[in-house]
Amino acid sequence: MDKLRIVKIGGNVIENQTALESFLLDFSLLDGRTLLVHGGGKEASQMATQLNIPVQMIDGRRVTDRATLELITMVYSGKINKSIVAQLQARGCNALGFTGADGNVILASKRPEKPIDFGFVGDITHINTPMIKMLLHAGITPVFCAITHDGSGQLLNTNADTVASALAQALASDFEVELLYCFEKKGVLEQVDNDESVLLKINTQRYQHLLKDQKIHSGMLPKLKNCFDALSKGVSKVFIGNAEMLKGQPPFTQIEL
Repeated sequence: MDKLRIVKIGGNVIENQTALESFLLDFSLLDGRTLLVHGGGKEASQMATQLNIPVQMIDGRRVTDRATLELITMVYSGKINKSIVAQLQARGCNALGFTGADGNVILASKRPEKPIDFGFVGDITHINTPMIKMLLHAGITPVFCAITHDGSGQLLNTNADTVASALAQALASDFEVELLYCFEKKGVLEQVDNDESVLLKINTQRYQHLLKDQKIHSGMLPKLKNCFDALSKGVSKVFIGNAEMLKGQPPFTQIEL
């Protein structure tokens, strides 16, 4: 079975041009088939502030009203996605940028308004696996932003970590999938204020203990949930760390069941 690395890159790396260039170089040098998913929340929040659009977060997830949806569609699928694709092409990686609407690749349904109304936020319902497999076998590296659609003309904001996990799960029956969550930290930290307190391995039991002791930062909660979801659905390996992880250089965190 062919190996596939699915890498999700976070907003803090995206907004740092030096860090982004270093990451994209490392990513372009990965052997085998690759797929990239990117966020962009930090940049979207900065632009929202400039445009006087309120930014509201609940449990690490963005509340998306209509104005916010228009903003993040422009930032995610336009500015960030095409910049990443251009830089990967410059490094010899044959990248192609996508929202979930392109090629009907990622369908989602608008999240119910109760118990919390997140606005135009989508929960993934279907991945067009044949389309993605065709691209991968053609030597193309798909680059996905965190915009999906409902099949009836409505774009939806979807958590980028969830997009990466859902793609990994959908492709796990056809590839040996490794899922890597790449951001500015070296891994999951036991002490939020200590960048050296990297937990090298987290399994389900340890995760529950960390939750009980309130040692997991709110922004890490959805990321770890997606990690465990991916492993339970056939994804081979899941890691969290910074760009050095792409070279296999520790420390970074491996998630296990």
